[in-house]
Amino acid sequence: MTSEYRTENPATGEVLKTFPELDEQGVKTALDAAETGYTHWRDTDAKERAAALGRTADLYEQRSDELAQTIAREMGKPLKQAAGEVALAAAIYRYYAEQGPKGLVEDTLDERSVVRKEPVGVLLGIMPWNFPYYQVARFVAPNLLLGNAVLLKHAPICAASALLMEEILHEAGVDKGAYQNIFASNDQVADMLADPRVQGVSLTGSERAGAAVAEAAGRNLKKAVLELGGSDPMIVLDSADVAKTSKIAARARLSNCGQACNSPKRMYVMADLYDDFVDGLTAQFEGSKVGDPFEDDTQVGPMSSASALDLLEEQVQDAIDKGATVRTGGKRLDRDGSFMAPTVLTDVTKDMRAYTEELFGPVAVVYKVASADEAVEAANASEFGLSGSVWTTDADKGRAVAERLDVGMAFVNEHGTTAPDLPFGGVKRSGYGRELAAYGMDEFVNKKLVRGSAK
Repeated sequence: MTSEYRTENPATGEVLKTFPELDEQGVKTALDAAETGYTHWRDTDAKERAAALGRTADLYEQRSDELAQTIAREMGKPLKQAAGEVALAAAIYRYYAEQGPKGLVEDTLDERSVVRKEPVGVLLGIMPWNFPYYQVARFVAPNLLLGNAVLLKHAPICAASALLMEEILHEAGVDKGAYQNIFASNDQVADMLADPRVQGVSLTGSERAGAAVAEAAGRNLKKAVLELGGSDPMIVLDSADVAKTSKIAARARLSNCGQACNSPKRMYVMADLYDDFVDGLTAQFEGSKVGDPFEDDTQVGPMSSASALDLLEEQVQDAIDKGATVRTGGKRLDRDGSFMAPTVLTDVTKDMRAYTEELFGPVAVVYKVASADEAVEAANASEFGLSGSVWTTDADKGRAVAERLDVGMAFVNEHGTTAPDLPFGGVKRSGYGRELAAYGMDEFVNKKLVRGSAK
């Protein structure tokens, strides 16, 4: 049988290596090892669990070049951006190593009652390909600190980086049963969710995958955390420098080739700024260097796969066929690999797929609006609710508008900021649950009440 787990260079389309998937015995072995590993890891002193996370951060920093090159090769992230992701993942592990133990302190309710923070058991993590290290770190770090065990199923195209993460965590001192990489199929994942030893699941991925996992988790009475798609609004109310604002918007939208759930995909710009903003954004898109992720001057790499490129091109072509204006781009590049021309669309209407669907690639859609009220109404009409931003020279006004957005994360004069001490998560079809900060330790934890007195 041909394995789905592989390293396939999206810059060339060449399959470099394949990896064997688990068989039936492999699933059983992984679950047995996770059960044993959980028992050992749960009983390991919390200071040692924290120290292992600190050593993980050290190893990420020491092996940064190797880690960055691996994801540049397997999912096309430009090297500088890949190195930035490695640094962010290291910061997350270090944050929980240093700050996490504070979240394990029991809460005293009265002289007879305390609430202890205890692990719940074996967890299943299902991770996507767009940020291979960061998205694993934000799930794994708090849960390993708590004493939970993790079975980690990564995206099939990220097999090499998945193995690297497992190697580093084990080298850092995490029990081999407490963290296991599993090259499992979707059917095997469903079987694992049904196993009574698995107590919860966290998925970052598509709506389709989220719905399937949520259904299986609910059927088996397992808790789920879902971080799904996003079509984040960016509202530009005013600007002292429209060219600068459009440059920031372009950089945010094109980062990781536009393949980020919290990228600013829908831009709502006041009428008096609209023409200048669109001109500036278009110029920035046209001036961005698209190319090999291993070249130093590359700003936009390939999309992750040929299938991802096919879908995005279909969505863009649908908009073009129905009357959208292409300011630049609009099609794939005529070269080897999965390259899409950075694209700016205007005049997108409700009958177009681009109006409601997530555009997971280097495509920006810009709308002209007459007021903040119109922008907020349009922004909130989306079925997604991950994050959004408001841009203005009046911070109080920006805060007031940002607070009206139906999202999990609202920003003023910045977009998509992520840091170890900031909670991450959305509402509506963008999922539920939170990761990072102290909130990341609140999802898969037994808050056990212990109450008693002498008689």
